Amino acid sequence: MTMPTFTCPFCTDPVVQDRAIIKEKLAWSFPTNIPVVPGHTLILPVRCVATFEELTPEERVAIFDLMSRTMRSLKKVFAAEGFNVAWNQGEVAGQSVPHFHLHVLPRKSGDTGITQYEPRQFLYRPGARETSPEEELKDVAKIIRDNL
Repeated sequence: MTMPTFTCPFCTDPVVQDRAIIKEKLAWSFPTNIPVVPGHTLILPVRCVATFEELTPEERVAIFDLMSRTMRSLKKVFAAEGFNVAWNQGEVAGQSVPHFHLHVLPRKSGDTGITQYEPRQFLYRPGARETSPEEELKDVAKIIRDNL
């Protein structure tokens, strides 16, 4: 039995690639198309691997360095007072694309995203979220990139 070939949208979709905030040798980032709050950014390795354990030590350093720089930018651009940082690993844990990606959500008093910190409320994303228009996502990518 042959297994179906997976085509990673993060690696191959030109719409996703076009919304890149920054792309470095080992890591890159872009705003997600279904943000919990404005500025919700994904940070991922350039190499397509599904899990944290598959990352090289150098990729881990690059991802966390980019996370820190992105947080500084999100503080400036979105007046972030705090952050939610997480990744889902494995389909059973909610990972919908098997390419490791770290979610960075800028949070501030009065934002309209998920605000309960009970893990099931945050991780399982109750209710629907609207897809953001691509032009808006490109603008968000530019604003964050310009403030790295």
